[in-house]
Amino acid sequence: MAAMMQPQIILLKEGTDTSQGKAQLVSNINACTAVADVVRSTLGPRGMDKLIHDDKGTVTISNDGATIMKLLDIVHPAAKILVDIAKSQDSEVGDGTTTVVLLAAEFLREAKPFIEDGVHPQNLIRSFRNASYKAIQKVKELAKSIEGQSLEEKKRLLSKCAATTLSSKLIGGEKEFFASMVVDAVGAIGDGDRLNMIGIKKVPGGTMRDSFLVNGVAFKKTFSYAGFEQQPKKFLNPKILLLNIELELKSEKENAEIRLSDPSQYQSIVDAEWNIIYDKLDKCVQSGAKVVLSRLAIGDLATQYFADRDIFCAGRVAEEDLLRVAAATGGTVQTSVNNVVDEVLGTCEHFEERQVGNERFNIFSGCPSGRTATIVLRGGADQFIEEAERSLHDAIMIVRRATKNSTVVAGGGAIDMEISKYLRQESRAIAGKSQFFINSYAKALEVIPRQLCDNAGFDATDVLNKLRQKHALPTGEGAPYGVDINTGGIADSFANFVWEPAVVKINAINAATEAACLILSVDETVKNPKSESAQGEAAASAMGGRGRGRGRGMRRR
Repeated sequence: MAAMMQPQIILLKEGTDTSQGKAQLVSNINACTAVADVVRSTLGPRGMDKLIHDDKGTVTISNDGATIMKLLDIVHPAAKILVDIAKSQDSEVGDGTTTVVLLAAEFLREAKPFIEDGVHPQNLIRSFRNASYKAIQKVKELAKSIEGQSLEEKKRLLSKCAATTLSSKLIGGEKEFFASMVVDAVGAIGDGDRLNMIGIKKVPGGTMRDSFLVNGVAFKKTFSYAGFEQQPKKFLNPKILLLNIELELKSEKENAEIRLSDPSQYQSIVDAEWNIIYDKLDKCVQSGAKVVLSRLAIGDLATQYFADRDIFCAGRVAEEDLLRVAAATGGTVQTSVNNVVDEVLGTCEHFEERQVGNERFNIFSGCPSGRTATIVLRGGADQFIEEAERSLHDAIMIVRRATKNSTVVAGGGAIDMEISKYLRQESRAIAGKSQFFINSYAKALEVIPRQLCDNAGFDATDVLNKLRQKHALPTGEGAPYGVDINTGGIADSFANFVWEPAVVKINAINAATEAACLILSVDETVKNPKSESAQGEAAASAMGGRGRGRGRGMRRR
Protein backbone atom coordinates (compact mmCIF):
# COMPACT_ATOMS: atom_id res chain seq x y z
CA MET A 1 0.00 0.00 0.00
CA ALA A 2 2.89 2.35 0.90
CA ALA A 3 4.44 1.72 -2.52
CA MET A 4 1.22 2.83 -4.21
CA MET A 5 1.26 6.12 -2.29
CA GLN A 6 4.69 7.09 -3.68
CA PRO A 7 4.39 10.47 -5.46
CA GLN A 8 5.32 10.58 -9.16
CA ILE A 9 8.80 12.01 -9.74
CA ILE A 10 8.99 14.54 -12.55
CA LEU A 11 12.55 15.08 -13.78
CA LEU A 12 12.09 16.80 -17.10
CA LYS A 13 10.07 19.82 -18.11
CA GLU A 14 6.56 19.14 -19.33
CA GLY A 15 6.49 18.56 -23.07
CA THR A 16 10.01 17.10 -23.23
CA ASP A 17 10.19 14.41 -25.89
CA THR A 18 12.30 11.38 -24.97
CA SER A 19 12.87 8.29 -27.05
CA GLN A 20 15.14 5.48 -25.98
CA GLY A 21 16.02 1.86 -26.42
CA LYS A 22 16.29 -0.30 -29.49
CA ALA A 23 13.59 1.50 -31.53
CA GLN A 24 15.35 4.83 -31.15
CA LEU A 25 18.72 3.39 -32.23
CA VAL A 26 17.13 1.78 -35.30
CA SER A 27 15.45 5.10 -36.11
CA ASN A 28 18.86 6.87 -36.02
CA ILE A 29 20.36 4.23 -38.32
CA ASN A 30 17.45 4.66 -40.77
CA ALA A 31 17.96 8.44 -40.80
CA CYS A 32 21.67 8.01 -41.64
CA THR A 33 20.99 5.54 -44.45
CA ALA A 34 18.39 7.95 -45.87
CA VAL A 35 21.01 10.73 -46.00
CA ALA A 36 23.53 8.40 -47.67
CA ASP A 37 20.94 7.48 -50.31
CA VAL A 38 20.89 11.14 -51.39
CA VAL A 39 24.62 11.23 -52.25
CA ARG A 40 24.91 7.54 -53.23
CA SER A 41 24.42 8.17 -56.95
CA THR A 42 27.18 10.83 -57.12
CA LEU A 43 30.06 8.36 -56.50
CA GLY A 44 32.65 7.69 -59.17
CA PRO A 45 33.38 8.73 -62.76
CA ARG A 46 29.84 7.92 -63.90
CA GLY A 47 28.19 9.54 -60.87
CA MET A 48 25.21 11.83 -61.42
CA ASP A 49 25.02 15.48 -60.33
CA LYS A 50 22.54 17.05 -57.92
CA LEU A 51 20.78 20.35 -58.54
CA ILE A 52 20.06 22.12 -55.24
CA HIS A 53 17.80 25.16 -55.15
CA ASP A 54 17.84 27.01 -51.82
CA ASP A 55 15.39 29.47 -50.24
CA LYS A 56 17.36 32.47 -51.55
CA GLY A 57 16.89 31.25 -55.12
CA THR A 58 20.54 30.21 -55.55
CA VAL A 59 21.00 27.18 -57.79
CA THR A 60 23.97 24.87 -57.18
CA ILE A 61 24.85 21.94 -59.42
CA SER A 62 27.39 19.64 -57.79
CA ASN A 63 28.45 16.05 -57.25
CA ASP A 64 30.90 16.88 -54.45
CA GLY A 65 29.70 15.03 -51.36
CA ALA A 66 30.69 17.75 -48.86
CA THR A 67 29.01 20.53 -50.90
CA ILE A 68 25.75 18.55 -51.20
CA MET A 69 25.73 17.65 -47.49
CA LYS A 70 26.26 21.31 -46.50
CA LEU A 71 23.43 22.50 -48.74
CA LEU A 72 20.93 19.82 -47.64
CA ASP A 73 20.28 21.63 -44.34
CA ILE A 74 19.64 18.41 -42.40
CA VAL A 75 17.73 18.75 -39.12
CA HIS A 76 17.87 15.17 -37.79
CA PRO A 77 20.42 15.24 -34.93
CA ALA A 78 21.99 11.82 -35.67
CA ALA A 79 22.14 12.38 -39.45
CA LYS A 80 24.03 15.66 -38.83
CA ILE A 81 27.02 13.54 -37.78
CA LEU A 82 27.36 12.42 -41.41
CA VAL A 83 27.47 16.06 -42.50
CA ASP A 84 30.28 16.68 -40.00
CA ILE A 85 32.42 13.76 -41.21
CA ALA A 86 31.95 14.87 -44.84
CA LYS A 87 33.15 18.37 -43.86
CA SER A 88 36.12 16.99 -41.90
CA GLN A 89 37.15 14.76 -44.83
CA ASP A 90 36.90 17.77 -47.15
CA SER A 91 39.05 20.02 -44.97
CA GLU A 92 41.57 17.31 -44.05
CA VAL A 93 42.10 15.56 -47.40
CA GLY A 94 39.89 17.30 -49.97
CA ASP A 95 38.49 14.21 -51.68
CA GLY A 96 36.57 11.08 -50.64
CA THR A 97 33.65 12.97 -49.09
CA THR A 98 30.98 10.78 -50.75
CA THR A 99 33.01 7.66 -49.87
CA VAL A 100 33.12 8.50 -46.17
CA VAL A 101 29.33 9.09 -45.97
CA LEU A 102 28.59 5.84 -47.83
CA LEU A 103 30.94 3.80 -45.66
CA ALA A 104 29.50 5.16 -42.39
CA ALA A 105 25.92 4.46 -43.55
CA GLU A 106 26.85 0.96 -44.75
CA PHE A 107 28.53 0.09 -41.42
CA LEU A 108 25.30 1.13 -39.68
CA ARG A 109 23.15 -0.82 -42.15
CA GLU A 110 25.20 -3.96 -41.46
CA ALA A 111 24.89 -3.36 -37.70
CA LYS A 112 21.10 -2.91 -37.82
CA PRO A 113 20.08 -6.63 -37.92
CA PHE A 114 22.36 -7.35 -34.95
CA ILE A 115 20.79 -4.50 -32.96
CA GLU A 116 17.30 -5.79 -33.80
CA ASP A 117 18.33 -9.26 -32.62
CA GLY A 118 19.31 -7.84 -29.23
CA VAL A 119 23.12 -7.60 -29.52
CA HIS A 120 24.54 -4.98 -27.18
CA PRO A 121 25.86 -1.97 -29.16
CA GLN A 122 29.13 -1.95 -27.18
CA ASN A 123 30.02 -5.39 -28.59
CA LEU A 124 29.55 -4.03 -32.11
CA ILE A 125 31.55 -0.88 -31.35
CA ARG A 126 34.47 -2.90 -29.98
CA SER A 127 34.56 -5.16 -33.04
CA PHE A 128 34.21 -2.27 -35.51
CA ARG A 129 37.10 -0.39 -33.91
CA ASN A 130 39.23 -3.52 -33.99
CA ALA A 131 38.34 -4.08 -37.67
CA SER A 132 39.12 -0.47 -38.60
CA TYR A 133 42.55 -0.72 -36.94
CA LYS A 134 43.34 -3.87 -38.95
CA ALA A 135 41.99 -2.30 -42.16
CA ILE A 136 44.23 0.77 -41.78
CA GLN A 137 47.29 -1.41 -41.12
CA LYS A 138 46.47 -3.33 -44.32
CA VAL A 139 46.13 -0.08 -46.35
CA LYS A 140 49.59 1.00 -45.14
CA GLU A 141 50.98 -2.41 -46.16
CA LEU A 142 49.47 -2.25 -49.66
CA ALA A 143 50.40 1.41 -50.30
CA LYS A 144 53.18 2.08 -52.79
CA SER A 145 55.59 4.98 -52.32
CA ILE A 146 56.31 7.49 -55.06
CA GLU A 147 59.35 8.90 -53.23
CA GLY A 148 62.78 8.90 -54.78
CA GLN A 149 61.52 9.47 -58.32
CA SER A 150 62.89 12.12 -60.68
CA LEU A 151 61.02 15.43 -60.77
CA GLU A 152 59.44 14.69 -64.17
CA GLU A 153 58.37 11.21 -63.06
CA LYS A 154 56.93 12.56 -59.80
CA LYS A 155 54.94 15.19 -61.72
CA ARG A 156 53.53 12.47 -63.97
CA LEU A 157 52.53 10.34 -60.96
CA LEU A 158 50.92 13.31 -59.19
CA SER A 159 48.94 14.24 -62.30
CA LYS A 160 47.57 10.65 -62.35
CA CYS A 161 46.32 11.15 -58.77
CA ALA A 162 44.73 14.49 -59.75
CA ALA A 163 43.14 12.87 -62.85
CA THR A 164 41.58 10.11 -60.68
CA THR A 165 39.99 12.80 -58.46
CA LEU A 166 38.77 14.86 -61.44
CA SER A 167 37.37 11.84 -63.30
CA SER A 168 34.28 11.84 -61.04
CA LYS A 169 33.67 15.58 -61.47
CA LEU A 170 31.82 17.69 -64.01
CA ILE A 171 35.12 18.56 -65.74
CA GLY A 172 36.11 14.88 -66.01
CA GLY A 173 36.13 15.11 -69.82
CA GLU A 174 39.20 17.38 -69.66
CA LYS A 175 40.86 15.71 -66.67
CA GLU A 176 44.36 15.43 -68.25
CA PHE A 177 44.34 19.12 -69.17
CA PHE A 178 43.32 20.24 -65.67
CA ALA A 179 45.44 17.61 -63.83
CA SER A 180 48.70 18.94 -65.29
CA MET A 181 47.53 22.50 -64.52
CA VAL A 182 46.86 21.59 -60.88
CA VAL A 183 50.25 19.85 -60.48
CA ASP A 184 52.03 22.93 -61.90
CA ALA A 185 50.05 25.23 -59.58
CA VAL A 186 50.88 23.16 -56.47
CA GLY A 187 54.52 22.96 -57.62
CA ALA A 188 54.58 26.76 -57.93
CA ILE A 189 53.72 27.36 -54.26
CA GLY A 190 56.54 25.06 -53.16
CA ASP A 191 56.54 23.55 -49.67
CA GLY A 192 54.27 26.20 -48.17
CA ASP A 193 50.99 25.00 -46.70
CA ARG A 194 49.14 28.16 -47.69
CA LEU A 195 46.74 26.96 -50.35
CA ASN A 196 45.27 30.47 -50.53
CA MET A 197 48.40 31.30 -52.53
CA ILE A 198 46.70 29.49 -55.43
CA GLY A 199 44.06 31.90 -56.70
CA ILE A 200 41.16 30.73 -58.85
CA LYS A 201 39.50 33.41 -60.99
CA LYS A 202 36.27 32.73 -62.89
CA VAL A 203 35.49 34.32 -66.27
CA PRO A 204 32.23 33.26 -68.02
CA GLY A 205 32.50 32.58 -71.75
CA GLY A 206 34.75 30.44 -73.92
CA THR A 207 35.34 26.73 -73.37
CA MET A 208 37.05 24.78 -70.60
CA ARG A 209 40.14 24.50 -72.81
CA ASP A 210 40.47 28.31 -72.75
CA SER A 211 41.34 28.11 -69.03
CA PHE A 212 44.98 28.89 -68.30
CA LEU A 213 47.52 28.97 -65.47
CA VAL A 214 49.51 32.08 -64.59
CA ASN A 215 52.80 31.42 -62.78
CA GLY A 216 52.30 34.51 -60.69
CA VAL A 217 49.26 36.62 -59.89
CA ALA A 218 46.28 37.61 -62.02
CA PHE A 219 43.29 39.63 -60.88
CA LYS A 220 40.38 41.41 -62.49
CA LYS A 221 40.84 45.07 -63.47
CA THR A 222 39.54 47.21 -60.63
CA PHE A 223 37.29 50.27 -60.81
CA SER A 224 39.15 53.08 -62.57
CA TYR A 225 38.76 56.83 -63.15
CA ALA A 226 39.33 59.02 -66.19
CA GLY A 227 42.95 59.03 -67.25
CA PHE A 228 43.33 55.28 -66.74
CA GLU A 229 43.32 54.55 -70.48
CA GLN A 230 46.32 56.85 -70.96
CA GLN A 231 48.45 54.68 -68.65
CA PRO A 232 50.85 52.12 -70.18
CA LYS A 233 49.50 48.57 -69.91
CA LYS A 234 52.72 46.58 -70.31
CA PHE A 235 56.09 46.66 -68.49
CA LEU A 236 59.25 44.56 -68.40
CA ASN A 237 60.93 44.18 -64.98
CA PRO A 238 58.89 46.97 -63.33
CA LYS A 239 59.22 47.94 -59.67
CA ILE A 240 55.91 47.44 -57.85
CA LEU A 241 54.72 49.59 -54.94
CA LEU A 242 51.98 48.08 -52.73
CA LEU A 243 49.97 50.46 -50.54
CA ASN A 244 47.21 50.38 -47.99
CA ILE A 245 46.34 54.10 -48.13
CA GLU A 246 43.92 56.30 -50.08
CA LEU A 247 45.39 58.49 -52.79
CA GLU A 248 42.53 60.96 -53.21
CA LEU A 249 41.23 64.23 -51.76
CA LYS A 250 39.20 63.49 -48.68
CA SER A 251 36.42 65.59 -47.19
CA GLU A 252 36.73 66.35 -43.48
CA LYS A 253 35.36 63.69 -41.17
CA GLU A 254 33.12 64.02 -38.12
CA ASN A 255 31.56 67.33 -39.32
CA ALA A 256 34.79 69.23 -38.68
CA GLU A 257 34.29 73.00 -38.45
CA ILE A 258 36.86 75.65 -39.33
CA ARG A 259 36.25 79.31 -38.32
CA LEU A 260 38.07 81.94 -40.34
CA SER A 261 38.48 85.62 -39.47
CA ASP A 262 39.89 86.51 -42.91
CA PRO A 263 38.44 85.08 -46.19
CA SER A 264 41.94 85.00 -47.73
CA GLN A 265 42.86 82.27 -45.25
CA TYR A 266 40.37 79.92 -46.92
CA GLN A 267 42.65 79.60 -49.95
CA SER A 268 45.57 78.51 -47.75
CA ILE A 269 43.44 75.65 -46.31
CA VAL A 270 42.46 74.49 -49.81
CA ASP A 271 46.11 74.70 -50.89
CA ALA A 272 47.18 72.66 -47.88
CA GLU A 273 44.81 69.82 -48.89
CA TRP A 274 46.18 69.83 -52.44
CA ASN A 275 49.75 69.97 -51.18
CA ILE A 276 49.19 66.88 -49.01
CA ILE A 277 47.89 64.77 -51.92
CA TYR A 278 50.60 66.06 -54.34
CA ASP A 279 53.27 65.32 -51.74
CA LYS A 280 52.03 61.71 -51.47
CA LEU A 281 51.98 61.29 -55.26
CA ASP A 282 55.47 62.80 -55.65
CA LYS A 283 56.87 60.32 -53.15
CA CYS A 284 55.27 57.42 -55.04
CA VAL A 285 56.91 58.62 -58.28
CA GLN A 286 60.30 59.23 -56.63
CA SER A 287 60.35 55.64 -55.32
CA GLY A 288 60.94 54.52 -58.92
CA ALA A 289 57.87 52.26 -58.98
CA LYS A 290 56.19 51.71 -62.36
CA VAL A 291 53.16 49.84 -60.96
CA VAL A 292 51.26 51.20 -57.95
CA LEU A 293 48.60 49.01 -56.31
CA SER A 294 46.48 50.05 -53.34
CA ARG A 295 43.86 48.25 -51.25
CA LEU A 296 42.00 51.57 -50.90
CA ALA A 297 40.82 54.01 -53.56
CA ILE A 298 43.13 55.82 -55.98
CA GLY A 299 41.18 58.91 -57.07
CA ASP A 300 40.85 60.65 -60.47
CA LEU A 301 43.57 63.22 -59.67
CA ALA A 302 46.10 60.49 -58.78
CA THR A 303 45.12 58.38 -61.82
CA GLN A 304 45.78 61.30 -64.20
CA TYR A 305 48.99 62.25 -62.33
CA PHE A 306 50.37 58.71 -62.73
CA ALA A 307 49.24 58.52 -66.38
CA ASP A 308 51.23 61.69 -67.19
CA ARG A 309 54.33 60.01 -65.77
CA ASP A 310 53.86 56.61 -67.50
CA ILE A 311 52.97 54.76 -64.28
CA PHE A 312 50.25 52.12 -64.03
CA CYS A 313 47.98 52.27 -60.95
CA ALA A 314 45.05 50.24 -59.60
CA GLY A 315 43.01 51.04 -56.50
CA ARG A 316 40.53 48.98 -54.48
CA VAL A 317 42.51 45.77 -55.09
CA ALA A 318 41.08 42.86 -53.04
CA GLU A 319 43.16 42.18 -49.93
CA GLU A 320 43.85 38.52 -50.80
CA ASP A 321 45.08 39.54 -54.28
CA LEU A 322 47.33 42.24 -52.79
CA LEU A 323 48.84 39.74 -50.32
CA ARG A 324 49.45 37.27 -53.16
CA VAL A 325 51.18 39.98 -55.21
CA ALA A 326 53.33 40.78 -52.15
CA ALA A 327 54.28 37.10 -51.70
CA ALA A 328 55.06 36.64 -55.41
CA THR A 329 56.98 39.84 -56.12
CA GLY A 330 58.83 40.08 -52.82
CA GLY A 331 57.24 43.46 -51.98
CA THR A 332 55.82 44.65 -48.66
CA VAL A 333 52.47 46.40 -48.25
CA GLN A 334 53.09 49.97 -47.02
CA THR A 335 50.75 52.04 -44.85
CA SER A 336 52.66 55.26 -45.57
CA VAL A 337 54.46 56.75 -48.59
CA ASN A 338 57.18 58.31 -46.43
CA ASN A 339 60.62 56.73 -46.65
CA VAL A 340 59.79 54.17 -49.38
CA VAL A 341 63.09 52.30 -49.93
CA ASP A 342 63.99 49.78 -52.63
CA GLU A 343 63.71 46.85 -50.19
CA VAL A 344 59.93 47.24 -49.85
CA LEU A 345 59.32 47.37 -53.61
CA GLY A 346 58.41 44.18 -55.43
CA THR A 347 59.38 43.22 -58.97
CA CYS A 348 58.40 40.77 -61.69
CA GLU A 349 59.71 39.93 -65.16
CA HIS A 350 56.58 40.85 -67.03
CA PHE A 351 53.42 42.83 -66.24
CA GLU A 352 50.54 43.34 -68.63
CA GLU A 353 46.82 44.03 -68.74
CA ARG A 354 45.15 41.45 -70.95
CA GLN A 355 41.60 40.91 -72.20
CA VAL A 356 40.08 37.59 -71.03
CA GLY A 357 36.52 37.14 -72.29
CA ASN A 358 34.58 40.27 -71.33
CA GLU A 359 36.97 41.10 -68.50
CA ARG A 360 40.38 42.76 -68.39
CA PHE A 361 42.99 41.11 -66.18
CA ASN A 362 46.18 42.51 -64.63
CA ILE A 363 48.76 39.72 -64.91
CA PHE A 364 52.11 39.57 -63.08
CA SER A 365 54.30 36.73 -64.38
CA GLY A 366 57.90 35.63 -63.87
CA CYS A 367 57.85 36.57 -60.18
CA PRO A 368 61.18 36.08 -58.30
CA SER A 369 59.69 34.59 -55.13
CA GLY A 370 57.37 32.24 -57.07
CA ARG A 371 55.29 30.74 -54.25
CA THR A 372 51.98 31.65 -55.90
CA ALA A 373 49.92 30.76 -58.96
CA THR A 374 46.56 31.73 -60.43
CA ILE A 375 44.18 29.54 -62.42
CA VAL A 376 41.82 31.48 -64.70
CA LEU A 377 38.74 29.31 -65.34
CA ARG A 378 36.57 29.67 -68.44
CA GLY A 379 33.25 28.00 -69.21
CA GLY A 380 29.71 28.50 -70.45
CA ALA A 381 27.40 28.83 -67.43
CA ASP A 382 28.14 30.35 -64.02
CA GLN A 383 27.03 27.16 -62.21
CA PHE A 384 29.41 25.14 -64.39
CA ILE A 385 32.38 27.37 -63.51
CA GLU A 386 31.45 27.24 -59.80
CA GLU A 387 31.47 23.43 -59.91
CA ALA A 388 34.76 23.46 -61.84
CA GLU A 389 36.25 25.59 -59.04
CA ARG A 390 35.09 23.10 -56.37
CA SER A 391 36.52 20.21 -58.44
CA LEU A 392 39.88 21.94 -58.78
CA HIS A 393 39.93 22.61 -55.02
CA ASP A 394 39.60 18.84 -54.43
CA ALA A 395 42.35 18.08 -56.95
CA ILE A 396 44.69 20.71 -55.44
CA MET A 397 44.16 19.24 -51.95
CA ILE A 398 44.85 15.71 -53.23
CA VAL A 399 48.08 16.69 -55.02
CA ARG A 400 49.15 18.63 -51.90
CA ARG A 401 48.52 15.56 -49.73
CA ALA A 402 50.24 13.20 -52.18
CA THR A 403 53.29 15.51 -52.17
CA LYS A 404 53.45 15.42 -48.36
CA ASN A 405 52.48 11.74 -47.80
CA SER A 406 53.89 10.17 -50.92
CA THR A 407 52.12 6.79 -50.83
CA VAL A 408 49.32 5.78 -53.18
CA VAL A 409 46.87 2.87 -53.35
CA ALA A 410 44.85 1.39 -56.21
CA GLY A 411 41.49 3.11 -56.75
CA GLY A 412 38.33 1.88 -58.48
CA GLY A 413 37.23 -0.17 -55.46
CA ALA A 414 40.41 -2.34 -55.56
CA ILE A 415 41.71 -1.39 -52.12
CA ASP A 416 38.22 -1.83 -50.59
CA MET A 417 37.88 -5.36 -52.00
CA GLU A 418 41.36 -6.31 -50.81
CA ILE A 419 40.69 -5.06 -47.25
CA SER A 420 37.30 -6.81 -47.30
CA LYS A 421 38.96 -10.14 -48.25
CA TYR A 422 41.67 -9.65 -45.61
CA LEU A 423 39.13 -8.92 -42.83
CA ARG A 424 37.00 -11.96 -43.78
CA GLN A 425 40.09 -14.16 -43.42
CA GLU A 426 41.05 -12.49 -40.12
CA SER A 427 37.53 -12.89 -38.70
CA ARG A 428 37.71 -16.69 -39.09
CA ALA A 429 40.54 -16.80 -36.57
CA ILE A 430 38.40 -15.03 -33.94
CA ALA A 431 36.19 -17.04 -31.58
CA GLY A 432 32.82 -15.73 -30.42
CA LYS A 433 30.31 -13.22 -31.70
CA SER A 434 33.03 -10.81 -32.81
CA GLN A 435 33.56 -13.02 -35.88
CA PHE A 436 30.10 -12.06 -37.21
CA PHE A 437 30.61 -8.37 -36.56
CA ILE A 438 34.00 -8.14 -38.29
CA ASN A 439 32.57 -10.16 -41.18
CA SER A 440 29.73 -7.65 -41.55
CA TYR A 441 32.28 -4.78 -41.44
CA ALA A 442 34.16 -6.49 -44.27
CA LYS A 443 30.93 -6.86 -46.25
CA ALA A 444 30.15 -3.14 -45.75
CA LEU A 445 33.44 -2.17 -47.44
CA GLU A 446 32.16 -3.73 -50.68
CA VAL A 447 29.66 -0.86 -50.99
CA ILE A 448 32.26 1.26 -52.89
CA PRO A 449 32.84 -1.11 -55.87
CA ARG A 450 29.13 -2.05 -55.87
CA GLN A 451 28.07 1.59 -56.06
CA LEU A 452 30.63 2.33 -58.79
CA CYS A 453 29.02 -0.43 -60.87
CA ASP A 454 25.45 0.71 -60.14
CA ASN A 455 26.24 4.31 -61.08
CA ALA A 456 27.82 3.23 -64.36
CA GLY A 457 24.85 0.97 -65.21
CA PHE A 458 26.75 -2.34 -64.90
CA ASP A 459 25.60 -5.57 -63.26
CA ALA A 460 27.08 -5.09 -59.77
CA THR A 461 26.58 -8.74 -58.71
CA ASP A 462 28.47 -10.06 -61.73
CA VAL A 463 31.37 -7.58 -61.38
CA LEU A 464 31.69 -8.15 -57.60
CA ASN A 465 31.82 -11.93 -58.10
CA LYS A 466 34.67 -11.48 -60.60
CA LEU A 467 36.47 -9.17 -58.15
CA ARG A 468 36.03 -11.58 -55.23
CA GLN A 469 37.44 -14.42 -57.34
CA LYS A 470 40.42 -12.30 -58.45
CA HIS A 471 41.23 -11.03 -54.94
CA ALA A 472 40.94 -14.57 -53.50
CA LEU A 473 43.89 -15.82 -55.60
CA PRO A 474 46.52 -17.17 -53.17
CA THR A 475 49.40 -15.51 -55.07
CA GLY A 476 48.05 -12.02 -54.25
CA GLU A 477 48.28 -10.89 -57.88
CA GLY A 478 44.62 -9.82 -57.83
CA ALA A 479 45.15 -7.17 -55.10
CA PRO A 480 45.23 -4.13 -57.48
CA TYR A 481 42.15 -5.22 -59.46
CA GLY A 482 39.13 -2.91 -59.35
CA VAL A 483 36.09 -1.98 -61.42
CA ASP A 484 36.82 -1.03 -65.04
CA ILE A 485 34.37 1.81 -65.72
CA ASN A 486 35.01 1.77 -69.47
CA THR A 487 34.25 -1.89 -70.22
CA GLY A 488 32.05 -2.98 -67.33
CA GLY A 489 34.51 -5.69 -66.30
CA ILE A 490 37.49 -5.67 -63.96
CA ALA A 491 40.99 -4.31 -64.58
CA ASP A 492 44.30 -3.66 -62.83
CA SER A 493 43.78 -0.19 -61.33
CA PHE A 494 47.52 0.42 -60.90
CA ALA A 495 48.20 -0.36 -64.55
CA ASN A 496 45.31 1.93 -65.59
CA PHE A 497 46.67 4.73 -63.38
CA VAL A 498 43.55 4.86 -61.20
CA TRP A 499 45.39 5.90 -58.04
CA GLU A 500 44.50 7.74 -54.88
CA PRO A 501 46.69 8.84 -51.97
CA ALA A 502 46.67 6.31 -49.12
CA VAL A 503 45.82 9.12 -46.69
CA VAL A 504 42.39 9.54 -48.38
CA LYS A 505 41.43 5.93 -47.70
CA ILE A 506 42.91 5.89 -44.18
CA ASN A 507 41.05 9.08 -43.24
CA ALA A 508 37.79 7.81 -44.78
CA ILE A 509 37.88 4.48 -42.89
CA ASN A 510 38.80 6.23 -39.64
CA ALA A 511 36.10 8.91 -39.90
CA ALA A 512 33.36 6.51 -41.08
CA THR A 513 34.08 4.03 -38.27
CA GLU A 514 34.13 6.80 -35.64
CA ALA A 515 30.78 8.15 -36.90
CA ALA A 516 29.17 4.68 -36.96
CA CYS A 517 30.42 3.92 -33.42
CA LEU A 518 29.19 7.30 -32.19
CA ILE A 519 25.68 6.70 -33.53
CA LEU A 520 25.62 3.14 -32.15
CA SER A 521 26.63 4.40 -28.69
CA VAL A 522 23.57 6.73 -28.42
CA ASP A 523 20.75 4.97 -26.55
CA GLU A 524 18.47 7.91 -25.74
CA THR A 525 17.48 11.16 -27.40
CA VAL A 526 16.05 13.94 -25.24
CA LYS A 527 14.40 16.82 -27.06
CA ASN A 528 13.76 19.83 -24.83
CA PRO A 529 10.62 21.86 -25.55
CA LYS A 530 10.89 25.55 -26.33
CA SER A 531 10.68 27.64 -23.20
CA GLU A 532 7.01 28.38 -22.48
CA SER A 533 7.83 31.88 -21.28
CA ALA A 534 9.64 32.62 -24.54
CA GLN A 535 6.61 31.41 -26.46
CA GLY A 536 4.37 33.53 -24.28
CA GLU A 537 6.49 36.64 -24.88
CA ALA A 538 6.47 36.01 -28.64
CA ALA A 539 2.68 35.72 -28.62
CA ALA A 540 2.30 38.87 -26.52
CA SER A 541 4.57 40.90 -28.81
CA ALA A 542 2.58 39.68 -31.82
CA MET A 543 -0.69 40.77 -30.18
CA GLY A 544 0.85 44.07 -29.04
CA GLY A 545 1.96 44.85 -32.55
CA ARG A 546 -1.53 44.35 -33.86
CA GLY A 547 -3.18 46.86 -31.50
CA ARG A 548 -0.42 49.49 -31.41
CA GLY A 549 -1.35 53.20 -31.70
CA ARG A 550 -5.09 52.81 -31.34
CA GLY A 551 -5.98 54.71 -28.16
CA ARG A 552 -9.53 54.73 -26.73
CA GLY A 553 -12.20 55.86 -29.12
CA MET A 554 -14.83 58.44 -28.16
CA ARG A 555 -18.03 57.10 -26.76
CA ARG A 556 -20.82 57.13 -29.25
CA ARG A 557 -23.94 59.07 -28.42
